[in-house]
Amino acid sequence: MQRAVVPVASMLAIQTMISLCVLALGVLMPAVALDLAINPKLIGVFTALIYAVAAALALVAAEPIVRLGAIRVCQFALLMAAIGLAVNALAMVAATVIAVLFIGAAQGPINPASAHVLAQRVPREWFGIVFSIKQTGVPLGFAAAGVLFPFLLMHFGWRGACLVVAGLALAAILAIELLRPSIDVVVAASRPSTGIWRSVRFVLGHTQLRVLGWSAFIYVIAQHTFTFYLVTYLYEHCGFSLTDAGLLLAISQIAGTVMRLVSGAAGDRLPRMLVLGWTGVAMTAGCVGIGLIRADTPFWLITLVVIGYGAVVISWNGTSQAEFAHLSPPGETAALAAVQTALAFSGAVFGPPIFALIASAVSYRAAFLAVAACVLVSAIWQLAAARSPATAPSFPPR
Repeated sequence: MQRAVVPVASMLAIQTMISLCVLALGVLMPAVALDLAINPKLIGVFTALIYAVAAALALVAAEPIVRLGAIRVCQFALLMAAIGLAVNALAMVAATVIAVLFIGAAQGPINPASAHVLAQRVPREWFGIVFSIKQTGVPLGFAAAGVLFPFLLMHFGWRGACLVVAGLALAAILAIELLRPSIDVVVAASRPSTGIWRSVRFVLGHTQLRVLGWSAFIYVIAQHTFTFYLVTYLYEHCGFSLTDAGLLLAISQIAGTVMRLVSGAAGDRLPRMLVLGWTGVAMTAGCVGIGLIRADTPFWLITLVVIGYGAVVISWNGTSQAEFAHLSPPGETAALAAVQTALAFSGAVFGPPIFALIASAVSYRAAFLAVAACVLVSAIWQLAAARSPATAPSFPPR
């Protein structure tokens, strides 16, 4: 495990920076929408664009990772994030659309790159906790966004906030260049991928990977409708200020960070599919609670529900990635992680716009209850799969 410390810390830092950039519009959307004269609920469409690009980039990420090195690919991702935020500062609707495409390109290759590095450096019995540590970069980045962007908004406006964080992403590129030779020397020795579709066929033919992949699709819908809509929901529905709503988002992400570690550690001792299934049951309860919040609900109860739901709705991803890596044949971790990432990000493509449609046409309550129903079905499916023997197809030859 000693030789894994630097790679794990590096992947964690990169994930945190990318997640900070991804949530920029989610936190700044009320101010951006006011300046650009657009509906703030369009954050659902922008989120879909981010993750559509991310899903496509994830599918093709495996070969560049093994040919160029994971750190080099991560540097490319950070550059895309910096460009996206800088373009968004142009304060035009068209520029914002272009910006989200660049941010999506930043998000896509991170999980396959991390899986490729960690699977070679970490003993399998530590996969759960290590992948969960790396994935805490998501809630840490989101928590940082919930605190940093309102602060920057107050002092520099939303355009200045975007430019400041773009500068941080560029600084991160230079910082990780110092680590690239030591980390990428190992990954460059791997065999190159010969095509993602053989990996897609393998995942869909494997009983447990198929359940994990499609459940990630559903769980991401719950995770991202919570994360990307919470600030706007509390601002519009409950009368919170942007600062208070952003702070509550940050606290919920910190709670989720702790629960990711708990989930990862539990997954190293219990069947991970079982852990993920019961996590889904808890997510269902939390999502129902969020949907039942009213404008006159006491502040303390809103805080309790938001933090409770946030703790579980973002706790599952590291455990899911660890099980994917554990079930991957030798040398195929990056390719199978790319499939899992693409399925998960596809949930972020379809979920937020449908959520926005339901929230606009019916109510936020109906939208949250619809998400809760989908999560419950997925949780039951995983609990059933945990009790069934795994079957896997033979991996197509290269």
